[in-house]
Amino acid sequence: MKILLLGKGGQVGWELQRSLASLGELIALDHDSRDYCGDFSNLAGLADTVRAVRPDIIVNAAAHTAVDKAESEPDLARTLNALAPEVLAVEAAKLGAWLVHYSTDYVFDGSGDTPWVETDATGPLSVYGATKLEGEARVAAANPRHLIFRTSWVYAARGGNFAKTMLRLAQERDKLTVINDQFGAPTGADLLADVTAHALRQVTRQPGGDKDAGLYHLVASGTANWFDYAKHVLAQAQLVQPTINITASQVDPVPTSAFPTPATRPHNSRLNTQKLQRTFGLTLPPWQSGVNRMLAEIL
Repeated sequence: MKILLLGKGGQVGWELQRSLASLGELIALDHDSRDYCGDFSNLAGLADTVRAVRPDIIVNAAAHTAVDKAESEPDLARTLNALAPEVLAVEAAKLGAWLVHYSTDYVFDGSGDTPWVETDATGPLSVYGATKLEGEARVAAANPRHLIFRTSWVYAARGGNFAKTMLRLAQERDKLTVINDQFGAPTGADLLADVTAHALRQVTRQPGGDKDAGLYHLVASGTANWFDYAKHVLAQAQLVQPTINITASQVDPVPTSAFPTPATRPHNSRLNTQKLQRTFGLTLPPWQSGVNRMLAEIL
């Protein structure tokens, strides 16, 4: 089995290189790869890559994820988040290949406090959310053999993340202020990668695997707001590394309005994962366990 991975340099892409390696021959590309085109702004080049590689599976971990920047460059965001994934889906369909694509909680309007299910009405509040939603639709229309995973609040030990920012600021300041009216589940890139590999084994190796194609919500279990997340990170860091010099003696909750941004953030990013767990026989771990493991790795 041959697997083509796009976006290998990102947090999820990096973990996918590990999780997908046992499934078959893995060809992993980034936007500046030399042997094949992995540049999502080059749609013709992407199509040529798929035709040349002829993979059995394409996993797309590339996207325009600069949420605020997308507001000022909507055409580029649409190319990377909607048109390029459609190219991959069209070319995959010609080969009878599977396509894995990642989406986001930002496709919803963030209203209410109930976890969103896959069939709920969408209503993106930002260019990023709108382009990711369009990407979902284009992928699903172009190739019936697709797995689309909506996720949220992704972090990894590699690269920057919220936890690292909080630890740095807590060692530089006496007081922190953190948003407490946005709710979701911090989700590790390693969890996304491992579930992806598990799902691909099921759909490609079990009889009737095509019936499990579709859209799934994939996040760690439990719910937090950013204030909860920050408090947990600081407390756990002091358990893991007692000598860490935390100078921030106070962490105060504030509303989203305290930190204005070009792109509107959804307040409710809770995602219901029952469909995923039922279909693939999984139990998703609490968000705290993944964060604790990441902190143990970086401290």
